[in-house]
Amino acid sequence: MKLSPLVEKQYTKEQLSASRAQRLAHELAFAPVAFQVSRLMVKFGILKALSEHTEGLTQQELAQQTQLSGYAIQVLLEASLSIGTVIVQEDKFFLTKAGWFLLKDEAVRINMEFIHQVCYQGLFYMEETLLTGKPEGLKVFGDWDTIYEGLSQLPQEAKEKWFAFDHYYSDNSFKEALKIVFSTPVKKLLDVGGNTGRWALQCVGYNPEVEVTIMDLPQQLSLMRVATKGKKGAERIKEYPANLLDKKEVFPKGFEVIWMSQFLDCFSPDEATNILERACHAMTEDTRLYILESYWDRQQHETGAYCLTQISLYFSVMANGNSKMYYSQDMIECIEKAGLKVEKIYDHLGKGHSIFVCKKN
Repeated sequence: MKLSPLVEKQYTKEQLSASRAQRLAHELAFAPVAFQVSRLMVKFGILKALSEHTEGLTQQELAQQTQLSGYAIQVLLEASLSIGTVIVQEDKFFLTKAGWFLLKDEAVRINMEFIHQVCYQGLFYMEETLLTGKPEGLKVFGDWDTIYEGLSQLPQEAKEKWFAFDHYYSDNSFKEALKIVFSTPVKKLLDVGGNTGRWALQCVGYNPEVEVTIMDLPQQLSLMRVATKGKKGAERIKEYPANLLDKKEVFPKGFEVIWMSQFLDCFSPDEATNILERACHAMTEDTRLYILESYWDRQQHETGAYCLTQISLYFSVMANGNSKMYYSQDMIECIEKAGLKVEKIYDHLGKGHSIFVCKKN
């Protein structure tokens, strides 16, 4: 495997002593408990209270501030001591660095809320998913083949956290991506899997002449129409309804740029290759296909790689049963099988995204 230097350092050599390895094994055994304890330490305001009182607070003071029972405060604090988000000195509790990140780091909050509201119940069916190749955890929400078909029908809180998660990671790379895509003149851009139209709005706002066509499921286009209504440049956003899993769906022609943002990770390698093949057929020698994805092996920091390999199981259990966050060489293989080649790679955009610029081979 080809890995970025920091990821390689972590993933090619044993990092732990025997005692620390044993501790990690127990942490994994109790991981669901630690997750819920930590989530509630934030939700109930316990970590916030400790962050605001650097002199520390006693159990009794925390119970008064949060309106929780002494019992609830005690079990949460004692578990958090072992988890490492608080420490105790004398009778007073203090926030640790890990507790601070749990409370203040936006990415941590987005990830935790997404896991709790979208994935937590469904993860119980991971074993079944890996044996059948279907998103067996999705049954906790409804009877759909993929989560994308049911997005508009998810419970409100789950839907909000799904979009917050999706937008957080994509939006952070848009500013840099716009400069790359529009470094050459673009009049017509095809946004494949454009979701609620956030990238399309960015494009029409950035370039007053570009026309963007969103190619996506009819259900997603309905959400897009609501999200873009009345926004500046929305009249230059067009629709092309399509089920990309249908191998008979033909890509429209006449675009200088084809854009796929956080899209191909929603498909298996065979499906991604087929989609890219159909895109290739619609391209000329001058067309450029831009693929924006986060690859766990191209991350600057190991924490990013950790998050991405864990997020992969959301795709397994909840989304579609057969996709993941790609290893970059696997994506390059799909691209080349489709009759394309990678012309240029831009790494470390936003929260760890890469752009592969592709043209016909």
